[in-house]
Amino acid sequence: MPYSTFNFSEEQVLMRDSVLGLMNRVLPPEKIAELDRERRFPHDAYQALAENGWLTLPYDAAHGGMAASHKDLAVFIEALGYHHPGIRVSFMSTAVYGGLYLQNLGDASLKAELLGGMQDGSIRTAIAFSEPDSGSDAAGIRTRAVRDGDDWIISGQKVYVTNAHEADYLIVSTKTDPDAGRRGISLFMVDTAQPGFETRPMDPLGSRSTLLNEVFFDDVRIPGNRLLGEVNGGWHGLMRGLNLERVLIAAAAAGGCIKIIEVAKSFVQDRQAFGKKLGEFQAVAHKFADMRMLMETARLVTYHTADMLDAKADAVTETAIAKVVATENNFKAADLGMQVMGAAGYVQGDMQRLFREARMGMIGGGTSEILRNVIANRMGI
Repeated sequence: MPYSTFNFSEEQVLMRDSVLGLMNRVLPPEKIAELDRERRFPHDAYQALAENGWLTLPYDAAHGGMAASHKDLAVFIEALGYHHPGIRVSFMSTAVYGGLYLQNLGDASLKAELLGGMQDGSIRTAIAFSEPDSGSDAAGIRTRAVRDGDDWIISGQKVYVTNAHEADYLIVSTKTDPDAGRRGISLFMVDTAQPGFETRPMDPLGSRSTLLNEVFFDDVRIPGNRLLGEVNGGWHGLMRGLNLERVLIAAAAAGGCIKIIEVAKSFVQDRQAFGKKLGEFQAVAHKFADMRMLMETARLVTYHTADMLDAKADAVTETAIAKVVATENNFKAADLGMQVMGAAGYVQGDMQRLFREARMGMIGGGTSEILRNVIANRMGI
């Protein structure tokens, strides 16, 4: 990754190089292709992250973590996103999403029970927020949680749940007061081994090593300490992690841009047409210039925003901008890369996979349209 480091510290450069070296050993290109083809979770790579302590990166020191800054996490996620989106998504599902919800909202007994396993790789989590009839409307959910003595009983359906088929626990948004809108939402940590829980893998365009799933809750009973935060206080919990999620998705997209350029450049270096190297054609060279501009813009906005978050600035607008710009640039770069490679990019291979993976970035974690609404609203429009 011979590109700008945006004033990375020596430790951040070492972290990036270390995790890339690890991934090159345990998740080589042929393994990535195999996982994509066979739609399998990257178990070996995920366990390697655990064994090398990387799953503790986002947690506070008081909870056994490395207390990474926003920029630390952006550097790390960019590297994982560059190497393989599947391992990046797997890391974020547990270490960032599930782990930080538990750390920030769970009670002491639940943390004592689960955090250690999430950090050593023996427990994996996923988040289950989207529903068939509500889409991006997080307050429009219908999944219910009803108190029954000291327990809660959950009924409903979720969709597009990444890694649910591999998860031991799901972070689930529910309605505990169906008439209160966003003020009636509560979050729970649900054991996927409980009776009444069912998951059905979906057939996504990309994300094939970290499948999307439909999830069904048929009167799933969970203990009272599985509540995360306060009853009817789930909306605040949902909103709390949005800035981090958006800047990390942007970082992953920036990493994807870097990989796309490398794959396309490798393709053209040794190929000729009409007696000239492909790169000598101005039309091809300009596409590489466009890809480089897309990549640099994605990285600039990502690291600027991470620095703002570390400075504790109000960065709601900037995280929305970073996510929109970086993910849209990632897809544009993939489209250009495929055009450079022609039919060789369209058929099964790295560029085709990168194109498929890039498309999800503009949907997950808040669609580009929703985030444009956020930006406009913050402008007073």
